[in-house]
Formats: sequence, structure tokens, C-alpha cells
Amino acid sequence: MAKTLLEKIKAARQSTVAVGDITLVVRRPTDLEMFEMRNKVITQTDILQRFVDDWMGVNELHLFSGGSPDPVPFSKELFNEWVSDHPESWGVISDAVVSGYKAHEEVLANSVKN
Repeated sequence: MAKTLLEKIKAARQSTVAVGDITLVVRRPTDLEMFEMRNKVITQTDILQRFVDDWMGVNELHLFSGGSPDPVPFSKELFNEWVSDHPESWGVISDAVVSGYKAHEEVLANSVKN
């Protein structure tokens, strides 16, 4: 039961973002993560490596020329390798993570007003 609730809480922080013909599942930072990040210099690499949780529709052909059309399960290591060579995706992914947190802040501010 607790695991299911934990999964629901984590899923509530997630959203999807399209990058070309693949879809990435990104997670907005928690308030604690934002608190910690405000005290240090955060790079785009930090955001890319920390807040992408999954992908959909990815096959070997997306990852390298000559790959097969076979689906590829998500792994952080594989994602980090792929994203390192795709600068066109960096801003889109980072913007989705930051937008997710801004939306969360807005919800919190509205709940305090009410």
C-alpha cells in the first residue's frame, strides 16, 4: 500500500515533453530539492541528469545510426549518453522541468490565498 502511495506522489510531480519523435517523462523538483539548489550553482547538465525519469517511443535508431527499430528500456546512463549528443533537446527539457516547478509554486500560492 505504501509503495503504491509513494508511486502516486512521485507520479504527481511528473509531466511529459516531446523531443522530436520521442517523449520524455520529466519530474519537477521537490521543494526540498529547490531549497538545496538555490544554495549552489545549478547547470543545465544537473537538470538534465537529475530530472528525467523515463522515455516513451525510444528505439535503437533514436540512439545511434544503424540501430534497430527495437524498443529500448529507459536507463539514466543511456539517457545521459544520448542527451550529451543532442543539444537541441537541452532547452526543451530544462524548460519543462522549470515550468513544472513554477506551476507547483503557483498552486501553492493560490492555496495560501484561499
